[in-house]
Amino acid sequence: MINPRLLLPVLSLAVLVAAVFWLQPRAMSYVGVNLLFNLAVPIALATVAQMVIIMVGDIDLSMGAFVSLIACITAAILPENPALGWAMLAGCVLTYAALGALIEARQLPAIVVTLGMSFIWGGAAVLILPSPGGSSPAWLTAIMKAKPPLVPMAIIASVSIAAVAHLLIMRSGFGVRLRALGGNLRAVSRAGRSTVRLRAMAYAVAGVFAVLAGMALVGLTTSGDANIALRYTLLSIAGVILGGGEFTGGRVSPIGAVIGALTLTLAGSFLSFLRLSPDWQIGAQGAILILVLAARLLVRRAEKRA
Repeated sequence: MINPRLLLPVLSLAVLVAAVFWLQPRAMSYVGVNLLFNLAVPIALATVAQMVIIMVGDIDLSMGAFVSLIACITAAILPENPALGWAMLAGCVLTYAALGALIEARQLPAIVVTLGMSFIWGGAAVLILPSPGGSSPAWLTAIMKAKPPLVPMAIIASVSIAAVAHLLIMRSGFGVRLRALGGNLRAVSRAGRSTVRLRAMAYAVAGVFAVLAGMALVGLTTSGDANIALRYTLLSIAGVILGGGEFTGGRVSPIGAVIGALTLTLAGSFLSFLRLSPDWQIGAQGAILILVLAARLLVRRAEKRA
């Protein structure tokens, strides 16, 4: 039985897929599907990262800048000096974990701290890669542009992300503790758990998914840019909410978050097929998001009355 929280995201994605196939029948092919959803892979990873942050009751306004920094490290340093590149990527995850610990220990507002960190991530990205360039490691490009039989790589990757995130967050004891941190902080404290440690671990998990997002993006684009993923901040938040998550800590859906990311990506293709001016596409994507969220609100009200 499908989780009711997933019904609307699944329906929204199905409607968009049907609309795209109707507008562009050639998209109903192995290559077409792969092209439609290819860029959804890094967005899905960033959305899962944001979901972990929202799950513990915070919002990360630095997600896009952080993913851009990872892309710059991956494109500029990893191919030339793998040891240094991997050390820097690990350092980014540790810094993310330390950020979570600081927020909890000092009771700082995450939205303000992450907004400030976005400038730090962005500045570091510019220092590493002042202008667009670099190259993707050959092994990374091979993974992201692989062509497995029957099912496109984009679909396999999206399903894998959703499965791993679901098992980690919804089916493991570790995930239960993290959700409890966002849903009932007092209960976690009374149970003798260190809230500082748990929030640091949550941010570390988010950092790992964000690192994978930046690497996947470079694998697809084969280069880096300090501004390559700035829009991922709002896209990741929208994907979590569209996928059934709530700003109330602990109430998230990993599978729904990935579906939300796929829906937002497909919405861009749908608007392109309508030949809508790029100047209007961002507004149109926002309108689609508002319509879906309004529908979700109506469904919830109907459920409460029933």
